Amino acid sequence: MKAMILAAGKGTRVRPLTYDLPKPMIPILGKPVMAYLVEHLAKYGVTEIMVNVSYLHEKIEEYFGEGHQFGVQIGYSFEGYTNDDGEVVPQPIGSAGGMKKIQEFGGFFDDTTIVLCGDALIDLDLKSALFEHRRKGALASVITKEVPWDKVSSYGVVVTDKDGRITEFQEKPSEAEAKSNFISTGIYIFEPRVIDMIPSGVPFDIGSELFPLLAKEGLPFYAQTRGFNWIDIGSVSDYWQTLQNVLLGEVAHMDVPGIQVEDGLWVGLNTRIEWEGTTIEGPVYIGSGACVEAGATIIGPSWIGHGSHICAGAKVVRSVLFEYTRVLRDVTLDEMIVFKDYSVDRAGEMKHVSEYASDEWVNARDRRFTRRTDVALEAAK
Repeated sequence: MKAMILAAGKGTRVRPLTYDLPKPMIPILGKPVMAYLVEHLAKYGVTEIMVNVSYLHEKIEEYFGEGHQFGVQIGYSFEGYTNDDGEVVPQPIGSAGGMKKIQEFGGFFDDTTIVLCGDALIDLDLKSALFEHRRKGALASVITKEVPWDKVSSYGVVVTDKDGRITEFQEKPSEAEAKSNFISTGIYIFEPRVIDMIPSGVPFDIGSELFPLLAKEGLPFYAQTRGFNWIDIGSVSDYWQTLQNVLLGEVAHMDVPGIQVEDGLWVGLNTRIEWEGTTIEGPVYIGSGACVEAGATIIGPSWIGHGSHICAGAKVVRSVLFEYTRVLRDVTLDEMIVFKDYSVDRAGEMKHVSEYASDEWVNARDRRFTRRTDVALEAAK
């Protein structure tokens, strides 16, 4: 079996994280989401992996290279072009269109292929899924999950007969229009003939175009409902909740990195914690080279990225701070994600640092500690 990882999207619902990172590179416990997928594929002996890339493609390619460190082979298919000014312009051609481009270029899809979205954590038993796919003589299989009815509008809805054969596929219907509450997890198993059905040279989507075509043609197109963990990083709120669950130990096979120095507290290398007057309530991870000044408070679940600096009197509560974040004196961050110049609260509301009345955080690489407001007050004296 071969594999295809879909990684060409912009990830607009996960902004501001995707202003600087392609969605598959969003870190969970300090490691990109896509790295977990590659490791999972390797575990099941799937070692030939193609990845379609577009937006910020170089960040994926530079991190994964040709896959040697994971014990696999990884190839890339860039979707876009270079304009007259020499600028690289990303231009995705749809999830199915990306597969067609790969096939026409080098004929990669000559065997059963598992297709995965590059932005979800899974522990699917691939061997069992492949066995059921072949037992049914399926041309295409979709791995599904049951979700509450009020969530169906966020997903592709799968409608089946009593034998599990897919009769209809609804792409993000309203709750009133949905004919099922079983949704596609973005995990598919395709035979090569499926790729032949994708039109050439035009954008084409798997969920909204290819699947309705397969259902309409009455081909052996089946749903599989399997018990497995599937964590979709669909929005910033999902990302915050995922990290909360991971740090609480609620996600199997995902362990907090670093060294556990106290109950519920893990640290990276060369981390400095000034304990006098400091309160840390786990679970909390403090990355390598980070500093927590005396009198600071950190309430978990919280993730403090490497090189960060929590100043005296600062309070970080159930928050995620990316690397090199300095939280200034007496500032409180409550259920926030801080990524460079942006913060996002639990509800997904994003703010730029300039929108705050005074500095809340700065780049920890900057050796200056003084707030802009303090400088202004000094100047006014």
